[in-house]
Amino acid sequence: MNPIVNSIPIVAKEQIPAFRFGHEDVLTDPEARKKRMWDLNRAASLGNVYHGKVEITFMTADGELKRVDTTVWTLDENYIILKASCALPIISIIGIEFF
Repeated sequence: MNPIVNSIPIVAKEQIPAFRFGHEDVLTDPEARKKRMWDLNRAASLGNVYHGKVEITFMTADGELKRVDTTVWTLDENYIILKASCALPIISIIGIEFF
């Protein structure tokens, strides 16, 4: 059996401010958007209580997919704030994986 390898590159959270992000939501399905917000709130709770990390997959303005392993400290209606005080636009987030 071959292991599944994720080909989306992992970037350091400190690199996020150097990326450009689009103005349109990467998720078009309203249910997927609701799940994303639920997952982000869960990730923020995990980060604040247990300092637990999650893997976030996001899309840059030029359509590139990236991943970051990080702790989510807080979020508002537009951004999440990561451990290194980096902000990531919520509309650029495709998915959140919990470990």
